Amino acid sequence: MHSVGEVLEKLPPKHQKEQAALVASYKASYEKWHFQLRSGFGLLMYGFGSKKALLEDFATAVLVDGPVVVVNGYLPVVVFTIASALWEENCAQASGSAKRRKSITGQPLLTQTLEDLLTFIQGKSESDCVYVIVHNIDGPGVRDDDIQRTLALVAACPCVRFVASVDNVNAPLLWDKQMANTQYNWWWHHTPTYDDYSVEGIYLPVHLAAGGSLETIKSASLVLRSLTPNAQSVFKALADFQLAHPEDKGLPLHQLYSSCRDQFLVSSELTLRAHLTEFKDHELVRWRRGHDGQDCLFIPLTVDALSKLLQDVYQ
Repeated sequence: MHSVGEVLEKLPPKHQKEQAALVASYKASYEKWHFQLRSGFGLLMYGFGSKKALLEDFATAVLVDGPVVVVNGYLPVVVFTIASALWEENCAQASGSAKRRKSITGQPLLTQTLEDLLTFIQGKSESDCVYVIVHNIDGPGVRDDDIQRTLALVAACPCVRFVASVDNVNAPLLWDKQMANTQYNWWWHHTPTYDDYSVEGIYLPVHLAAGGSLETIKSASLVLRSLTPNAQSVFKALADFQLAHPEDKGLPLHQLYSSCRDQFLVSSELTLRAHLTEFKDHELVRWRRGHDGQDCLFIPLTVDALSKLLQDVYQ
């Protein structure tokens, strides 16, 4: 007996020609969109379907007169480092070695405060333009009010040309009048693509606690494969302990840190906590109280399901 998910995966895609023709029709508007950006507007793309490929094609084809910073708002957590990326892009551009695109993946801001970086960016001239593309500006990683206000401040900088996409019908509720009309200065474009959310969907919460179904294992596998090799190794260290000690409530943080440090997977507890935050955001790992009263980490999967997951990802 097949599950609904398995049956849906085997269905052939429909209307591919019409979908391709629709997306191709948007290319005729690329120069107009570029002109609107240079005129001080921010572009906001809305409509059914993932617009990730559309925006990246627009950037590759037209936005060639400056570096492009990409923010993936569909991630569960985006530690806001866009100002740092803009700093790096401007410095690289000044030295003649600017890269075409820099993707924001959630690394912590280490060297400059956000206020200092915004002051630096606001002082740049329009001739030193940097393009910022935010996929799913209404996504969980950037939906916080403070992050939205900071994004609006960045969008208002003279050197920044801002492009974003939304998918939630309630997205306009994220902004007040000043943010929408003055800082972001949105020019709305209806650009439905009817493309599936294959990339964005990977980062939806996995909900492992329901058990060890094939769908659960597959979802967890997709999430793990999207993480960095170090993060995967940290997860495996916890999983190996859990399989070796199924009677335990979990693994205390200090023991996991010692194990990971001995294997040269992390250099500090701060790095480990960053990985754990990512795991918890994806609901791959949870906390609970151990027998001795310590808070312990555990993976909410049965022994069989966890074994299958490790075989799928690590072999």
